[in-house]
This record gives sequence, C-alpha cells and structure tokens, in this order.
Amino acid sequence: MTTRFWRRWMGLGWALFLGAVTGCGPGGHTESTPAESDGVQEGERAFQVKGVVRDFPAEGGTIVVRHEEIPGYMPKMTMELTVLNTNELAGLKAGDAIEFRLVARAEDHFIDGIRRTGSAGAGTEPPPPVTAGVADAGEDEESMLDPGDPVPDVGVRLETGGDVPLSHWRGNAVAMTFFFTRCPLPDFCPRMNKNFESARSLLMKNAGGPTNWVFLSLSFDTEFDQPKILQTHASLYRGTDARGWWFAALGPSGVAAVKSAFDLMVGREGGSFSHNLRTVVMDPQGRVFRQFNGNRWTAEDLAVALSEASRVQAAESPHAPSP
Repeated sequence: MTTRFWRRWMGLGWALFLGAVTGCGPGGHTESTPAESDGVQEGERAFQVKGVVRDFPAEGGTIVVRHEEIPGYMPKMTMELTVLNTNELAGLKAGDAIEFRLVARAEDHFIDGIRRTGSAGAGTEPPPPVTAGVADAGEDEESMLDPGDPVPDVGVRLETGGDVPLSHWRGNAVAMTFFFTRCPLPDFCPRMNKNFESARSLLMKNAGGPTNWVFLSLSFDTEFDQPKILQTHASLYRGTDARGWWFAALGPSGVAAVKSAFDLMVGREGGSFSHNLRTVVMDPQGRVFRQFNGNRWTAEDLAVALSEASRVQAAESPHAPSP
C-alpha cells in the first residue's frame, strides 16, 4: 500500500467511550488485554495490543497497524497510531507482526513498547481500504468541491426527530463535521465536537459579531445514531445550551452524497467504522466556503472561517432555530 493511499483514509475513527451512547460493538476473540500502567496517569487507559504493520506515513511519528480487538474498547481495525518513541520503529517493515501498549489519554493517544513478534506472511489477507488516524495533514488537499461550488442539499434526521434538508439553514453560515457517537479515541470524533464547542463559544462571546451561523454535527452511523442517542451525546458537549448547534444523522443517500462531495471516506470494519475527517464551512447561499481536512485545525481557525462566511450576502433571510 502506498503512503498516498493511507493518507486518503486518515481522519477520526476513535473516541472515549462516553456513557450509554458508546461502545464499539461486537468483535472476535483476541489476546489484547489491559496493559501495565507505567507512566499512565489517573483517567487514562492502557491496553496491550497485537497487530500487523501496514504502512509508515511519510511525515513520521505514526504507524499504520491492523490491530486485533481490544475487548471493552474497540474492535479490530486498521488505524494510524501515534508513536511515543520513534526509535522503536527501527527495523520494522510492512507485514511485521508486533505487540505494543496503547495509551488513551483525555485529549489524545500514543503507543509504546513496540516489539516485533514475527511476520504476518505473504498470504495474509489485505486490510480493507480504510483507516482512522491522526489526520490528513493537508488542508483542502482532497476536496472534491471547490470554494463557491454548491453543497448537495441532502436531508438529515434531527436529534428532535424531524427531517430537514441542509437548505433549512440557508441564510446562515454553516459548519458541518462528520462523526459517529461510538467513535473510540479522543483525538478523532470527540476532538471535532470539542472544537465545535470552543468555536461556538468564541462566536457567542464576540459582542457585535455575526449571529447568522449554525454548527451541524452529522452522524453517518444511520442505524445506531437515532434521535435520542444524538440528544444524549450532544449534551456531553453543549450541556443544556443548544443555541446554534444541531446534532443530526445523514441517511444512506446523504452519506453517499457527502462522501463524493468532500472525499469523505467511510467504511464498516469489525462492527464499527473507519473513516477520515472532513469539516466544511458553507456560506449563506449554500456553497462551499472552506474545507478543513484532518484534526489539526483549531477552534479559532473554524470561528474565523465561519465569521467570514457569514458576511457573504445571503440569498434568503437567515433563520437558525435552536434544538
């Protein structure tokens, strides 16, 4: 597999398990177990994991691994993992079987204690074409639509149970990110929603700033992320103040449309999803204003983009109902 192939599939696939709305689903037998707690702080989780090396992204500092199920945490998946000590990668090559410790912290993760245990062999089944990793490093690198192109007017199922098209928010600048509530590590889907939380706070504190803006957290887990689950999940980020921020789920046709429009990669794997990260700012006329790829953008970046987009002349009067 080429580095370019893996980079197309980098993005969120992880998150902390957050109460009753989380959990990655069923998986097969594995020997991955809770790991030694050396250097692990209170509130962090450590697991001993087995897997097979798939790739070494060119930027360094990470490794793509097809890992076994981690019972009670996530199913077997192909992930791009952050390496704490890159010296441990010396001598490794694609196809090597390895063991390592995975540590999930409050805001990110790392792996260490990497040890080669053998080779997966030439007959090993190739991984599915999906991964979830730290980020696509390049902003706008893979966008299929250009700024000014109309965004597909897909329908969404709101957390309140109603169905509306994206044009429901026409007249407002809209920030959309794509996630699912069962995502298993903190620097993926949860980081997107935490960035939304911080960006919304910045805009709300900007006295005299624009008010015609909306945040949309759109789930592609159509079957599981029903309205009540979305409502519960939303409260973890925005509390009881829902102003200007909706959680919703895309239908199958909507998922297909946004995948094509924004180079969003979504695939089922091991009872969960592997996917990349896409966050899109839409202007009040429903056109692409800016796209952020990966998870290295900041809340400040998003707040500035949304504020700038809000000043684009609207084709219709703004209306931004709250959940």
